[in-house]
Amino acid sequence: MCGRRKKKGIKIHSGFICSHCEEEIVHTDVSDEKYPFFIQQMKKVWINNG
Repeated sequence: MCGRRKKKGIKIHSGFICSHCEEEIVHTDVSDEKYPFFIQQMKKVWINNG
């Protein structure tokens, strides 16, 4: 999501979400202004790697 390569995180196909981004996604409410950004980024992970 953030583009930084870190050691801890989750791998989805050949994509990667660092633990910091994962934590932020998990704690973002659907009413938060960052929510649409995370949805778009997740779509990119699935489309580019699915």
